[in-house]
Amino acid sequence: MTFASVSAVTVTLLLVGVFFVIMMNLNKVATSIEEDVIIRVHIDLVATDDEQNELKKQIEAIPGVESITYSSKEEELENMIKSLGKEGEVFRLFEQDNPLNDVFVVKAKNPHDTGKIAKQIEKLKHASKVNYGQANVEKLFRFLEISRNVGAVLIVGLLFTAIFLISNTIKITIIARKREIEIMRLVGATNGFIRWPFFLEGLWLGVLGSIIPITVVVSLYKYAHDYLTAKLSNHFIQILSFDPFAYQIAAVLLLMGALIGVWGSVMSVRKFLKA
Repeated sequence: MTFASVSAVTVTLLLVGVFFVIMMNLNKVATSIEEDVIIRVHIDLVATDDEQNELKKQIEAIPGVESITYSSKEEELENMIKSLGKEGEVFRLFEQDNPLNDVFVVKAKNPHDTGKIAKQIEKLKHASKVNYGQANVEKLFRFLEISRNVGAVLIVGLLFTAIFLISNTIKITIIARKREIEIMRLVGATNGFIRWPFFLEGLWLGVLGSIIPITVVVSLYKYAHDYLTAKLSNHFIQILSFDPFAYQIAAVLLLMGALIGVWGSVMSVRKFLKA
């Protein structure tokens, strides 16, 4: 029964650990994508320096704006040429007579306020065009919100499943020793005297069962982190750093195993002590 209890803790915590690592990293990626959303405000070609400064002040006054960065039309042309690679070199013909607009790059404090801020900027004078990928951004935010909600529900469901399976397996272990508890009660042992050995046993079973999941999850994440970090080195999307995330996961799994083990033992013994 002890082997069954440890095995139940091991298998369940392994599933919880792997799923938790995946969901936390998906949340990190989603946050990175949201933070990359910006508003590009194209300034009227005829706007003077004073009018541009006035437009900047008006944008700064809008609630929810975190930062504004100025990008000249020369920088815009250079960025466009670089983004197109070799094919973009043909656009260097426009360096003498640049048709592009100067741009204010606006970032919202809360990415979900991007659309609301963009609509307010559109009403300002000398803002000829406001672009933030309207349709795509709104779909992206909806998808990320649904993904987070589904992930949260799955994690909660998995945690309750883990608590149920582990605690019940440990309860069976305690129930199998029902006769020992009855004998201790008959010879006058106090409830505290009876409870403590089972409390420590549940703690030990939980901790022992969490060792393999911690080792497997941390090792797999180390490999996945090194592999994905190299692959994503030139992308804005990054996963959670191995340190301290791996140690946090280890602590969470160890704590879960210990608490669930103790809870299962205490609840089981409590049933017999009430009899």
